[in-house]
Amino acid sequence: MDVYLNKTGPEDATILKNMYALYLHDLSAYSNSLEETPDGTYEFDSFSVFWSKQGVNPYFIMVGEERAGFLLLLEPPFTKNINYVVNDFFLYNRFRGKGVAAKAVEQLFEQKKGSYFVGQLSGNDRAIAFWRKAYIQNGIHYEEYEDEEEGESIICQEFTV
Repeated sequence: MDVYLNKTGPEDATILKNMYALYLHDLSAYSNSLEETPDGTYEFDSFSVFWSKQGVNPYFIMVGEERAGFLLLLEPPFTKNINYVVNDFFLYNRFRGKGVAAKAVEQLFEQKKGSYFVGQLSGNDRAIAFWRKAYIQNGIHYEEYEDEEEGESIICQEFTV
């Protein structure tokens, strides 16, 4: 299975915005702060900065020629004191449980060496287990702690690859 990351551009905004609505719907199961818009969907409040602010880099996760999901990676100069923040990570349901996410993370770590921060909502056990397994599979020693961000409890990991 050919899995790779493909950096998006402004021409991909509609597709990425639709993916974000699904992602935020998934996250709403673990968060009291995510609510539907009056149109009945979910919107990412900072979507407008994706291609205008340096260091905010959305990627499609590709399987062959198909979009399987996305990854939002924050980098300097947007980040301070750490090289990379995996801000958001999403796969369509039909690609879950097939090793696609693991291969995408492996690609990320091969392409982007440095220090990382990754966080998951504390109730999202599936995401927490995925990231812990990814660190083990990639031989990464990580520090884990619990924190609060915008009133939400999150499990955080920091590490260097």
